[in-house]
Parts: sequence; structure tokens; C-alpha cells
Amino acid sequence: MALLRKHGIREPTSRFSRRHLHQPSISLIFPMAFMHSLLMALVLVSYGPGGSLGCDLSLNQVLAATEKNLTFLDQMRRLSPHLCLQERKDFAFPEEMVEGGQLQEAQAISVLHKMLQQTFNVFNTKRSSAAWDTTLLKQLCTGLVQRLADLYDCWQQVTGEEDSALGRTGPTDAVRRYFQGIHVYLNEKEYSDCAWEIVRMDIRRAFSLFINQLAGKVKNVGWRLI
Repeated sequence: MALLRKHGIREPTSRFSRRHLHQPSISLIFPMAFMHSLLMALVLVSYGPGGSLGCDLSLNQVLAATEKNLTFLDQMRRLSPHLCLQERKDFAFPEEMVEGGQLQEAQAISVLHKMLQQTFNVFNTKRSSAAWDTTLLKQLCTGLVQRLADLYDCWQQVTGEEDSALGRTGPTDAVRRYFQGIHVYLNEKEYSDCAWEIVRMDIRRAFSLFINQLAGKVKNVGWRLI
């Protein structure tokens, strides 16, 4: 299970306390053994007879594939947003780090990886499967794991660089706090249908903002993955 832990995909725990309110339900749609096998298989796809292909996939390709995966998130909508206006919540996605052009390429990889892994952790729960179409949900989660595998080599190369340079104020830590707020909100709202709809919309908005801004940098600056 070490590979799962490296990617930030949580294993189930036997206890639940107030200290862990930000964590998702311990009942998972995809068992950890299955997810470990899937992630390992996807990572190995990037290895050929000559060894690893390395970090040579364009960021634009990864962003396009991520956007395609998120169409499942769009299709999962079950309620009109107007029915849930009173449940709206500002989860404080760190928009300034994206809109202000502050991210360096290595940081962008780390942030994208964190967003993918945390989104998987939000939706890979039994409570999530009770709220959404399970076919779309499984397609979404499988796609998220595929994108994590796409980023594996590049993410390995930049791991630790951001924290060493920026400490706990780094962009990935800001993203972690954003998703922690989502877990707390879902728990407080007892995983209601409207709470899930608010979360679905906000995560989709966050990804759209992030992908659109980075796609512009890919075009104007010529970023690859690193």
C-alpha cells in the first residue's frame, strides 16, 4: 500500500473521532487492494523495454486529459443549484496563487497532483456512492487515478521542492486546507444531497480555474511537465 500512501490516497481506518472529521467515510467504493493494483498497473504502463519513459509528457496533454475526466463530474449533477443556495459555502480555494501567475512549473505539478488525489479521497466513499450515479462515480475515480499515474514520474522529481522553498505556506498546503474544509463541511451537513451538490460545483470550478490558467501558461511560456 506504500504507493497509495505516496499518492495521498487514504487507506481505511478502524476509528473515527472529532480529530478526524475532515476525513472521508471509511467505507470505500474501490477497495485499497484494488486501487493499489490499478495504480501500479498504470504506472508500469509508462515503462517499456528500455525503462521508464521519464517526465516527458506535456503538461497540456495532462490538463486536457484531466478536463476530459471532469466531464463525469459535470454529468453527476442531480440537483438544480438554485435549490441549494442556502447551503453555499466559501471553501477558500487559493485563487490568487493561480490568477496572479505565482506558480512555477514544479509547483503546478505538485498542486495538480494534490488536487487529483484529494478529489479522489472526497468521492471514493460509500457516502458518495449513495449520493451519485455509481457508474459515473467509478468512471470519475478511475480517471483520477489514471491522471495520478500520468504525473507519477514528474511528481516524484518535484516532491519536497516546494516545501523546502516555501515551507507550510506553499501552494500545495493551501490546496490541502481547501479540501480539509470540504470534508468538514460535508460532515457538518451530514452528507446531504445539497451539500454534495455544493461540493461538486466548487471542486469543478476550482479545477476549471486551475486548468484554464495553466493552459495559458503552457501556450505562452511553453511549459512541459518539468
